[in-house]
Amino acid sequence: MKSSEQAKRHPIVCDKPAPDFFEGALMGNGGIGAVVTTRPDAVVIHFGHNNVWDIRIAEDNQEKIGTFEEVFRQLQRIPKELDSFSEDAWYRKYCEMTQENYRKPYPRPMPCGSLLLGYDRRKAEVLGHKLFIDQGLCEVYFKVGDDEATLQLFIEPERDVMWLNLVNASGEFGAFFDRVKLIPDPDTPESLPAAETAVYRERRQLFFRQTLPRSQDGDVPQDGDKAFRLDVRVSGEIAEAPAKGGVQAALLLESRSFLACVELTEGLDESVLYGIRELAAPSEEAFAQAFTLCSQHWTTYWDCSGVSLEDEFLERIWYWNLYFYHCSVKPDAICPGLFANWSYRSIGSEWHGDYHMNYNTQQPFWLAFSSNHVDKHLAYVNMVHHILPVSRKWARKYYGLRGAYYPHSAYPVEMNIMPYPVPHWGWEICETPWTVQSLWWHYLYTMDRDFLADRAFEPMKEAVLFMVDYMMRPDAHGEQWGDGRYHIFPTVVPELYELTPGFTKNADCLVDLTLTKFLFRAFQSACAALGNELEEETLLAQMNEIERSFPDYPTAHSQRGTVFVSVTGEDAEVVYNTPNGIMTIFPGEDHGLHSPEDQYEIAVNSYLNHRNEGGNELVFYHLAGARLGKLDLERFKRQIAYCQLPNGTCTDRVLLSGGRYNDTLSFDFMSRVGVWFENFALPVVINECLLQSYNGILRFFPNWPTDRKAEFATLRAVGAFLVSAAYADGEAQWVEIRSEAGSALRFYNPWEQGALCITSAGKSTIRERVGHVPTLPGETIRLVKAPV
Repeated sequence: MKSSEQAKRHPIVCDKPAPDFFEGALMGNGGIGAVVTTRPDAVVIHFGHNNVWDIRIAEDNQEKIGTFEEVFRQLQRIPKELDSFSEDAWYRKYCEMTQENYRKPYPRPMPCGSLLLGYDRRKAEVLGHKLFIDQGLCEVYFKVGDDEATLQLFIEPERDVMWLNLVNASGEFGAFFDRVKLIPDPDTPESLPAAETAVYRERRQLFFRQTLPRSQDGDVPQDGDKAFRLDVRVSGEIAEAPAKGGVQAALLLESRSFLACVELTEGLDESVLYGIRELAAPSEEAFAQAFTLCSQHWTTYWDCSGVSLEDEFLERIWYWNLYFYHCSVKPDAICPGLFANWSYRSIGSEWHGDYHMNYNTQQPFWLAFSSNHVDKHLAYVNMVHHILPVSRKWARKYYGLRGAYYPHSAYPVEMNIMPYPVPHWGWEICETPWTVQSLWWHYLYTMDRDFLADRAFEPMKEAVLFMVDYMMRPDAHGEQWGDGRYHIFPTVVPELYELTPGFTKNADCLVDLTLTKFLFRAFQSACAALGNELEEETLLAQMNEIERSFPDYPTAHSQRGTVFVSVTGEDAEVVYNTPNGIMTIFPGEDHGLHSPEDQYEIAVNSYLNHRNEGGNELVFYHLAGARLGKLDLERFKRQIAYCQLPNGTCTDRVLLSGGRYNDTLSFDFMSRVGVWFENFALPVVINECLLQSYNGILRFFPNWPTDRKAEFATLRAVGAFLVSAAYADGEAQWVEIRSEAGSALRFYNPWEQGALCITSAGKSTIRERVGHVPTLPGETIRLVKAPV
């Protein structure tokens, strides 16, 4: 199976004009992003970039925030009889003060303007567009008299350059675009310096340049100010033309062709040139050369992994979302926020478009490992190192503890305090272990010891230091608890309850417990892998002491039997926002198909009993189902269809009232806030139906229908294995495993009668339930059904 050929089967097609932002074709190279929209009178391309932000930041009231200890003692004095802390005047005022900075409209992703190519509707009619995901090519189709024409667009993979070329089969008519216009974003704040704009007729070029100052007032230049500029050069003659809201030129129509290139430049203010910056004249030869490189780049990307599924819908979802993923993230650009590199006006700015560390920022990178695109995860790793200094500072100055307390929300700009120090969400302890979890996965899936030592170990250790100190505080351990346990207290269930009077729902949340347990186990293994157990002896001893007296997971009785719940005392019928009751399955990885029967039953009950209001579970919940072998793929597909937008992406949509949402709420309220980067992780759910390795033992086709064929190529597994396999007639047909690191291979035997194992050492028959095979780096192991 060649994955690039499979991708060719799934273009994204629109057979009518697509003027709306969420109808347009999404393109990008992981840095620059572009949305190609088509109006009946123009093609309009909206640009964004992961590196381009309004970098202003408000950090007022630092002296008023106080310390954790001061706030905690004040909250302890509030009567337990109140229904909510918000009934207390002091707490209301404190929350208002600590939210003031976050209520500012900045920082936020900064839209990079739009390119408009206009035409006379009497001469040309747009018919639609097609996005060829296998090559990163968009084609816009026109009717021109009795003929047809195609505008081809692609983005270079290594440069922030878009190419455009208008072609037709007959060559009997000239280019019909009659105006070209660059439009700075219409909602650019007036407090920012005015954009510089110009038309250079003799160079056939237009541009605008925008400064992005650090100063909140925007009028005092400072070191670290940023800027960007958008340039377009066309092949035909132009004449300056009046424009409202931008810079415009008339295209003279004597040309028989239309070629253009658009370049986005971004960086420090002093490095982004003012005035004219001459682009090379676009030519057919340059277009062809650039497209060849673009096409080769996409082929290389697709051939990292692939699937061929008898279920065409799931196969399409796999390829579409991996296409969007490649467009939106790369390791040498800033880690995407909530809405990646696509923005226009207010689209992409809700919640600052920032990093939310209670799943939103982590979720897209769940895809990177099993899909064999681990390099994408480096963008996240860079983000973790970016927030590490302020996380350490917050642990020390606010909590008075060692290590790092990773934030609820963060920005890709310089920060001195936490952007959201409001206790009701800012005290979610789970976000500290959660932030560093994937650093350990990166090691497990690659066995890259240098990565573990140089990039992962330090942030992981800082998280362990904080969790150890936090759980060993007198308030979290002692006679007042009456159980000898070390507790995670106080804390907050993600997106539920906030802080409650008497802290009745603010201790030992399920997500805190399972992720802290994951972190401690990972750190122990990391020390062993690096051989520094002696150096970390004291910290490991403290960690092990806590583990010996670790709280139990909270449970409740439901209509299905015993279930896990998010916190002790919770009603099993509660409506969740994030899927809190199934966190031990994922991301905790404590329960799954490997679990003892009694624990597996509770996990399954928890999954089936789960009630979710929607918006934060499209990937999350169904991934847990796949891990249990209980995912209903038809229901999963229906929910994807419910959430899918015309551009092929999936938005966050509400499912259920009765939790935070009432019956008059628009269930679609999150659809227009931006392109939800987090949902590009959908292929990981499909991967987990085909191959699981989270516990270090490979399991083949654990959640795939017995009546449908499937094949996958080089999915990545724990232990640095690249796995390919085929499934038909209700069983695996063959399995091929390439060992990158020479790890010991373990797998659940896919055949009752045993597996014939073919290695470089020869053939052997494995009949045990779990097969064990030593491997060499670079070796390929093949498994087929053993003869009777």
